[in-house]
Amino acid sequence: QLQLVESGGGLVQPGGSLRLSCAAAGFTFSIYDMAWYRQVPGKERELVARITRSRGSTNYADSVKGRFTISRDNAKNTVYLQMNSLKPDDTAVYFCYAELRTKSYWGQGTQVTVSS
Repeated sequence: QLQLVESGGGLVQPGGSLRLSCAAAGFTFSIYDMAWYRQVPGKERELVARITRSRGSTNYADSVKGRFTISRDNAKNTVYLQMNSLKPDDTAVYFCYAELRTKSYWGQGTQVTVSS
């Protein structure tokens, strides 16, 4: 059964760190480009970071450059998002996303709340 299961969200103080994980199952993870998106109520889902399947090239939203790092472990079928220097504006539901040509899959999301 195809699954993308996120974990690692929670409540953190401004300036703190969290690492999100997304475990994939039911498809050939290594050939998919992977990404993290986030969404707050009333706004569109936005791309946070993306990593390609082959060379592991990455790109980031301007708002998270220098603070967030996306990585993947194809042996573990897992993609990660290391989030440092978190700000209240980073509060959102974070979604894992897998894409290969016309196929795409979403995880169920994990809540990240940055607040003192």
